Order: sequence, then C-alpha cells, then structure tokens
Amino acid sequence: MPNPQSPIPNGNPLIQVLHTAVKGRARYKVSGLYYSESLKIYLESKLLEEKIITQVRANPTTGNVLVLFHPEINPNAIAWLLQEIVVNYTKLIRKLPVKTANTNAAPTKVNNLPVQKQLNKAGNKLVLLSGAVSTFILCATLLRRSGLDEVILLTIQKLHTPLLDRIMVGITFLGEPLVLLLVCLGLATRSAYNQRPWEATTLGLAAVGAIGLNIFLKKLFSRARPALWDHLVNVRHYSFPSGHAMASMVIYGFIGYILAKQFPQHRRLIFVGTAVLILAIGLTRLYLGVHWPTDVIAGYAVGLVWLTACIQRMEIGEKFSLVDYGDLPTETLLTAN
Repeated sequence: MPNPQSPIPNGNPLIQVLHTAVKGRARYKVSGLYYSESLKIYLESKLLEEKIITQVRANPTTGNVLVLFHPEINPNAIAWLLQEIVVNYTKLIRKLPVKTANTNAAPTKVNNLPVQKQLNKAGNKLVLLSGAVSTFILCATLLRRSGLDEVILLTIQKLHTPLLDRIMVGITFLGEPLVLLLVCLGLATRSAYNQRPWEATTLGLAAVGAIGLNIFLKKLFSRARPALWDHLVNVRHYSFPSGHAMASMVIYGFIGYILAKQFPQHRRLIFVGTAVLILAIGLTRLYLGVHWPTDVIAGYAVGLVWLTACIQRMEIGEKFSLVDYGDLPTETLLTAN
C-alpha cells in the first residue's frame, strides 16, 4: 500500500502535483482527464465524499484538478487519493460491455441498458404527473364554471391596502420576464464556469420552452383578463394560463432543485423557500386582479409538467455521461496500476 506522506514519484503517468505553495490548496494534472466529462464528474463526486476535502474543481479542458483540503493534510496524500480514484475508475470501465470498431480502437459506445431503464422510469413519472395535473386542471375548470373565479377575486380585493399594494407589486416583479432572464443568465454562466454543461443547457431549454408554451396556450384559449377593478401593473396578451405562475414554477423550481442537489444538508429549507416564492408570485397575480384563479392554477400545472420533463432530461444526460467512457485512454491508465 503506498505511503500517502511520501511524494508522488517523478514521471508518474497518472498524477502530477503542479502547485502546493499554499497550505490546504493544491493543483494536480490528471492523466485521462482531457476532454473526459465522465472522469471529471467521477473525480469530483468521489473526492467530495472525503471529509478532509472542502472543494474540488476539475477541468477536462486543461486536465487540471484544483483541490481545497484541511491545511494539516499533506498534498501528496491528496495526490495518492487521486491516483486511487483514477485507477478505480479504470477498473470500473473495464467491467462495462463495450463495442469497438477494431481491437486497437478505443471503446466508443457502452451498453445503453441503464440509460433505457432511466428513460422508462422517467416516462412513468411523467405519465403519473400528467394524470395528476389533468385532474388538477379539471378541478380548475369546474371552479371557473361554478362562478367561484370572480367570487375569489372580489374577496381578495377587500384586503387591499396601500402598503400591501406596494408589497405585492414588489413580489410580482420577481416573475417579470426581464428579471427571470437575468436570473437564467446568471445561473447558466455559473453552471458553465463550474463545468456543468447539462445544467446550463437544460436551464436554457426550460426557460425558452416555458415561454414558448405559454404564448401558444394564451393564443389557443384567448381568454380575456379580469376587469373587476383598475390594475396596478401594466399587462398585455391574454389571461390563460398565467405566464408569471408558469415561468416562476419552471425557472425558480429548477434553481431550487439544483441548489438542493448542491447543498443536501439544506434541502428542506431550499424546497420550502422555493415553494413559498412560487406561490407568492401566483398570489400577487390574483391580488393585483390581472389573472383569474384558474389562470394561476393552470400555469402552475403546465409549468410543473415542463419542469419535471426538463429535470428528467438533465438527469438522464448526466447519467449517460457517467457511463459513456469512450473518451478515456484506458491503456495509459492501466499501465500505472
């Protein structure tokens, strides 16, 4: 068993220590990391399981891995740990069935059975969710036909005060297209910087899809907005479904999901905060009198289906990248084991 306190020997084909001038911070060059998103994800996930490590950033473009760890730990111990993870990764991919064009070629494709199972599982979830949402929308339709839409708005109108008006206008501003666009750009930039392409592309797909779907449904139903009192905010287009409710469900819901994955210790707090924000934005549309209750309910329902579809797409893509090991030079790694 290698001594973690001993230096990594020169010429090691797997790990090279690049910089250890600062205690608790070191950068390593990892053989096989170049253009390998799968090894990047594997390295980061395994290193973060270690209590002595606080932060990891692997860059498949440069082959470098930046590690922040406890200052009392020798950087060589981290290097040996990196080597062990890379070797285990290599052993793992050797066990996977692969197809090659010839015996000298690198593996190019893996068995798609795990991905197929994931697709089936995602499809089943979407079917169940669609059924629940359809029931939700049916109840909303009955609510509209019974005349309770107008009764609910007139009841809310009695709660108006100058102070509450300003609060509601401020909250509804968080669901404005410009604000949501800036939020999306900020998160997408952060995801791209942290080498998480699936997050960035899925967020873009979720936002564009939500906007396009909302515009299509508004034109399809062409429902007029309520005019029970003077509106405090400017509104355009049709009423059904609520764009604020739908977009906030998709975008803030996606952000909440990502944050919960990155900070699992605060998962409950993140989900509660996200739900409160989304519900508050929908409530402001009723308070301001620019939407019927069924508009908001439908916006939430359609947004939830689209959000679930986007999250499933991202999860399947990430899992596929974890088993797509054709980009790894396995012969080089195996000679070092």
